[in-house]
Amino acid sequence: MPSPGPPTAAFIFEPDAETIFTELVPRYATAKLYAAMADSLASEHAARMVAMGSARKNAGELVDGLTLTRNRLRQAAITREIAELVGGAEALK
Repeated sequence: MPSPGPPTAAFIFEPDAETIFTELVPRYATAKLYAAMADSLASEHAARMVAMGSARKNAGELVDGLTLTRNRLRQAAITREIAELVGGAEALK
C-alpha cells in the first residue's frame, strides 16, 4: 500500500511547457487588453449617464424657475389691470 503524502511524480505537459507558455501569453495579453478597453468603455458610458442625469435635473430646475417667474409676471399684470379698472370706476363716480 502506498504511503500517504504529496505526490512525488513530475507533471507531464502535452505539448511541452514552452509551447503552452508561448500560446497562453499572447492570449493572456489580449484578454487583459480587451478587459481594459471594456472597462474604459463602461466608465465612459457611466460618466455620460451621470452627466445626462445632471443636465436633466438642471433643466428641470430651470423650467421650474422660469415657470414661477412667468406666473409672477402674469399675476402682476392681472393685478395692475384690476387696479386700473377699479381706479377708472372710482373716477366715474
